[in-house]
Amino acid sequence: MAQLIDGKLVASKIKDEIKDKVLKYKQEYKKVPGLAVILVGNDPASKLYVEMKTKACEQAGIYSINHRMSESVSEEELIYVIQMLNENPMVDGILVQLPLPKHINEFKIIEAIDYNKDVDGFHPYNIGKLVRGNPLFSPCTPLGIIKLLEEYKIDVCGKDVVIVGAGNITGKPLASMLLNMNATVQVCHIYTENLKEKTKQADILITAVGKHKLITEDMVKEGAVLIDVGICKVGEKVCGDVDFENVKDKCSYITPVPGGVGPMTIAMLLYNTLLSFERKIGIKG
Repeated sequence: MAQLIDGKLVASKIKDEIKDKVLKYKQEYKKVPGLAVILVGNDPASKLYVEMKTKACEQAGIYSINHRMSESVSEEELIYVIQMLNENPMVDGILVQLPLPKHINEFKIIEAIDYNKDVDGFHPYNIGKLVRGNPLFSPCTPLGIIKLLEEYKIDVCGKDVVIVGAGNITGKPLASMLLNMNATVQVCHIYTENLKEKTKQADILITAVGKHKLITEDMVKEGAVLIDVGICKVGEKVCGDVDFENVKDKCSYITPVPGGVGPMTIAMLLYNTLLSFERKIGIKG
């Protein structure tokens, strides 16, 4: 049976390390990192994510600001709030919760964030730095996956990695990060033909689609490492992309859903916010 990659345990360890550092900086500099989160509209999932992020900040001793804006807010009003936060010296990280209402241009909003405070890692400047291999901030979910692989001493160098899901939040930035670590990376998506042929070649298979039982036992190489980023609900149960019960005996390592990659995403948001603060006070370059 595969070894379970426990994201909750690793995330808790990282959060404790961040909490200790924040306390130390508070004593030495009389300052703490600050994170501002902007939520537009009343999407239940987005509200839940924002509440989880706010709670995580409180537990780590990070100062947090929440801006809740109506569904009908204009692009101009939203950009005005972002510009205020860009100029606020108490704010080290700015996060605009996605998705945004259809009348707002997501790319325009992300570009309005000061890239030095872009703790989500989505600003074009930060994506460019990431692709080049010298990131300022890495997107939280891919960074969480890398941290999990490192924690479990899973070497990616020279390995065949297949990512199923080519989104801007996980698939694309993760591919760049793994390439920079000398993995051989193939990215699959909705238009990929013969997906099973691709996934069966993977030493490390990462799936980020949100489709229940997308990855079945016959699609997985014996002894592969399986990272499941997908989230979907089946009845009241939260599931991933992988047919977990039938696949777990075939893998060497596997992440559960929930409790795998999810907790790492919020831990990495705190990690990036702390990193931004450390740069501001001159601890990190």
